[in-house]
Amino acid sequence: MERAAAGGYSSALSNVEAPIVATICRRLDGIALAIELAGSRAASLGIPGIAELLDNRFSLLWHGRRTALPRHQTLNAMLDWSYNLLPEQQKTVLSRFSVFVGDFTLEAACSVASDTELDEACVAETLESLLTKSLISTTPVHGSTHYRLLYTTRAYAETKLAKSAEAHRVARRHAVFFAKFLERDEIVQLGLGEYDLSGYALHIGNVRAALEWALSDHGDVVIGIALAASAAPLFVGLSLLGECGHWCERTLAALDDPSRNTRREMILQEALALALMYTGGQNEQIRAALERALSLAEALGDQLRQLQLLAGLNLFFNRLGDLRSSRATAERGAAIARALSDPAGSIWAEWMLGISHSFEGSQTEAQFHCERGFSLAADHIGAKPNYFGFDHRIRALLALARTLWLRGFSDQAVGTAQKAIDEAVSREHPVSICVSLIYTSLLFLWTGDLPRARSLIEQLIAYAGRYSLEPFRAAGLALKGRLAIACDETENGIALLRNVLRTIHEYYYLLVPTVVGALAEGLRKAGQLEEALFTIDDAITIARSDGVKVDLSELLRIKSLVLVAKNDRRAAIDCLSEAIEVARSQSALAWELRSAVELARLLSEAGQRDQARRDLALVYDRFTEGFQTADLKEARVLLENLQP
Repeated sequence: MERAAAGGYSSALSNVEAPIVATICRRLDGIALAIELAGSRAASLGIPGIAELLDNRFSLLWHGRRTALPRHQTLNAMLDWSYNLLPEQQKTVLSRFSVFVGDFTLEAACSVASDTELDEACVAETLESLLTKSLISTTPVHGSTHYRLLYTTRAYAETKLAKSAEAHRVARRHAVFFAKFLERDEIVQLGLGEYDLSGYALHIGNVRAALEWALSDHGDVVIGIALAASAAPLFVGLSLLGECGHWCERTLAALDDPSRNTRREMILQEALALALMYTGGQNEQIRAALERALSLAEALGDQLRQLQLLAGLNLFFNRLGDLRSSRATAERGAAIARALSDPAGSIWAEWMLGISHSFEGSQTEAQFHCERGFSLAADHIGAKPNYFGFDHRIRALLALARTLWLRGFSDQAVGTAQKAIDEAVSREHPVSICVSLIYTSLLFLWTGDLPRARSLIEQLIAYAGRYSLEPFRAAGLALKGRLAIACDETENGIALLRNVLRTIHEYYYLLVPTVVGALAEGLRKAGQLEEALFTIDDAITIARSDGVKVDLSELLRIKSLVLVAKNDRRAAIDCLSEAIEVARSQSALAWELRSAVELARLLSEAGQRDQARRDLALVYDRFTEGFQTADLKEARVLLENLQP
């Protein structure tokens, strides 16, 4: 800032600009001359303008004071002076090292910079010489040494490499090295999203640069295919899903004949489906990619991959609301797991069957399968069904929490849901965290803990936005609309739900019945009764026809409230009677209580207070916990008011 002031910059450093100045100094590697030259341009460019120029080569051409030595009048001249003092071998190696983006290892340096005239021993020796001249810096990473060219030095050396006849040859060696490095790393290649790969983040810049070259017009598509397939698990493991989808689509479009029907195509198809599913809507492209990958896994005899892909199809069908197909994939996966004697696959299959039964409305079956899965997991502690970029234990905990609440065990449900959130957060996995936030915030909406629900919903929207997980962000906005309706912020809630409904249809169809039901409730509160009735009838039709019957009883209850508002009490009582019958058939005691409360009110208003009290008490007395939740409190107050 002293050099900026000397150059005519008169503004004081603001809190907004201070981090930009810090970034500029860091990008200039703390080199005094570079910082002085940058500061001298603050008056004409402004501080944000300097930061922008650092992204190109203009910074090397900035002029310093006319009274300075010629080699110090521009940063480029200074680097020219330093570069010209180097022996030819060091010049060559330095320019070749400029292909690296960020940190690189000695192994990478030797592989990329060596050739027939310069063996790996010479490259290693030259690296040490450049290190002593401060043209390269070192960084300790997990007990090993990594190297890095200073930003300004790399920008200069990159121009030298570009002007040489060996630029493409060096780029090729760079791409080949990272393709082989990732392909032979067992941890990276174990599966998509199954392991924490944060320790590999330092390689991502080099992988991107190598892919960009290999898939360009002047690159080598064969190397690009190999690199993209070996890098796909890395992008997934680092939660760079949008980027993963981009590279997979680009590579599959460039696939050559020898690469078709291979393991590499299978991996690319699977990674593409995974990336699209978590960042976009449910569409035929996802299904086509999954089914293509599954057919390749079958042709290659890779049963473990088949299991992982069936997990993807299960999730696809589940979110689509096609519960019959979802259950079929779980059963198919269970058969493969038995053939492989794979405990992880058997655990996953039990959990997925539990999830399907829960959404279909069979809560007893859902609890049985979920708990059997957890029992198997306890017997096989090392078995972790982390398939298709997702920790399925989190899904199972959330399904069990939902089932426990529906069956009347609210306290156990809240504890299980909190466990799901805690485990998801401890794994630092964005998809798992978002899924846990969706269903736990929904649970708190059910229990009536609206402040807790609001906190979780805001976390969900922010987190999903940060990682570009659009389906989960849409779910968060839908839940925000539902919360607004519950808090009597009716106009705002209706607007939110209308805006997000089409997106929910596309991204998360499984949530459509509950979202449409919330919209109908808002329209009722706003006095728009005809539209409310039309909307709730639509939701009920969806629940009946698509098989997502878990919300059917609650939707019938909401319809009864609309009918009461229209003064059609007889139809409302019939609707509530059906809602109670549906809830009983599903073992959904929580839904049964809600409808029993509304029915007791109607019977009481019709002068049938004794029957209202008896019927409500029969439902209320079946609860053994959760007496501080909103529904049970409301039921208890109504029972007291109905006492003779």
